[in-house]
Amino acid sequence: MLIIGIAGGTGSGKTTVVRKIIESLPAGEVVLLPQDSYYKDSSHVPAEQRQSINFDHPDAFDWELLSSHIALLRQGKSIEQPIYEYITSTRQKETIHIEPRKVVIIEGILALYDPKLRDMMDLKIFVDTDPDDRLIRVIQRDIIERGRTAEAVMERYVRVLKPMHQQFIEPSKRYADLIVPEGGSNQIAIDILTMYIKKHLK
Repeated sequence: MLIIGIAGGTGSGKTTVVRKIIESLPAGEVVLLPQDSYYKDSSHVPAEQRQSINFDHPDAFDWELLSSHIALLRQGKSIEQPIYEYITSTRQKETIHIEPRKVVIIEGILALYDPKLRDMMDLKIFVDTDPDDRLIRVIQRDIIERGRTAEAVMERYVRVLKPMHQQFIEPSKRYADLIVPEGGSNQIAIDILTMYIKKHLK
């Protein structure tokens, strides 16, 4: 089993990199664990207070559960991946049944932050994209997909995204085995990555 961590800032192109890797590998050989699925359940917090939760801070994640799930997959055991509901900031009763595969990808802004999780990884990747490009992608995504105004997105970027990126996400780049500049548009880096994975699978 090959365990890969893929980190990078919001809007860096992590999802595109992951999608291109999965598309280039044989079907059924990769399982993806989005770090977003492992946000702590906030159902015990009053609804009006949930809006102030900082989802870009390491404390927002259930590191213990994520690490235990990786350990179980490595042992050849299946897991029940949580489903997180962004609108209500709660973990759903339903789960996603995940069987172990030859390649496990952990993808998220802080995938390389936790030392215990890093130690489980065979390959650590950081997707590095210019801050202006990331901001443009965040504005486009949040307006189209999440119904936010440009002003609201900019305010959140200055108040939360930028300081959290500088404090926690950017420093985790030092742990990467490979840094992919310009995210999903860097086809050469993606080709090198997939070649490495295919060689390992053989």
